[in-house]
Amino acid sequence: MSRSLTRVTAALRVAGLTGAPVELGDCRTAQAAADAVGCTVDQIAKSIVFTRSEGCALFLAAGGNQVDGVRASALAGGRLTRADADTVRAVTGFAIGGVSPVGHLTPVPMWLDARLMAFDVVWAAAGTPRHVFPVAPGDLLRITGATVADFTLR
Repeated sequence: MSRSLTRVTAALRVAGLTGAPVELGDCRTAQAAADAVGCTVDQIAKSIVFTRSEGCALFLAAGGNQVDGVRASALAGGRLTRADADTVRAVTGFAIGGVSPVGHLTPVPMWLDARLMAFDVVWAAAGTPRHVFPVAPGDLLRITGATVADFTLR
């Protein structure tokens, strides 16, 4: 098991969650991940990392939604730019495509797309581009400390 997957699994256990990560194979899109686990694309919680003047910020968006830069910047309190791969790995400890909402090397402020709250279960990256874990949106909110917000394009 990779160090990233081990770190996420440990964070889930510490939080009292029992949903185990599932290996999907190589899924490069939210739709591919949804197809692999048998859910709708909006049940995939995408972790999008941005840089800002005070470090980074993470936005958990429903799989079918895109982050609106203007809304996201307003929430984060300043201009955001998409973080590059090196920054994402240095801050979170994960590679792009496998950024989990838990188990980060450095805590970052986090916002959660309100669309994710409409489901009983959502699926989030488990530290690798090939693994996801199931979680109730309320539990995801609790374990991440995220703020539910409207930051996607309409």
